[in-house]
Amino acid sequence: MKALRPALVALVFCAPLLASGQWLWMDKDGKKVYSDRPPPSDIAPDRILKQPGARGKSVDTAPAAAAATTAAAPAAAQPPVGKDKALEDKRKLAASAEADKKKAEEAKVAAIQADNCARAKTAKNGFDAGYRVAQTNAKGEREIMDDNQRAVEVKRLEAVIARDCR
Repeated sequence: MKALRPALVALVFCAPLLASGQWLWMDKDGKKVYSDRPPPSDIAPDRILKQPGARGKSVDTAPAAAAATTAAAPAAAQPPVGKDKALEDKRKLAASAEADKKKAEEAKVAAIQADNCARAKTAKNGFDAGYRVAQTNAKGEREIMDDNQRAVEVKRLEAVIARDCR
């Protein structure tokens, strides 16, 4: 632990030296640009605010920065012109994928409802025809439904038909 402490202190004091290799300049739109590489050749030297080797001192560009700030103010007030075509395409693609997913889910639900409808109609026809219907009890034994049980089951089937057969 004692050997780690001097290494941490040295690292803290060396951190500013690592950050000293950074460039700072104002671009054509008046925005500050930070980079570890020098600015493009079309950037005027008076627009460079900080450069490596200046030992943390900024290049004196207060008048240029003030002029750039006043020039950038009207530009910043205006909304961006045009749209990003790639972003719009991605949004449209995502929206169509979502719509396709929703349609597939609705088709799946409709198929399940159609199957429920067909089964309920078939079962109700069997009850209406007066066939004896057996059901299995909790013990696994078959029991023939009495009239009250048949009426309850017919009401349940009618509810399923009303819900799923539209």
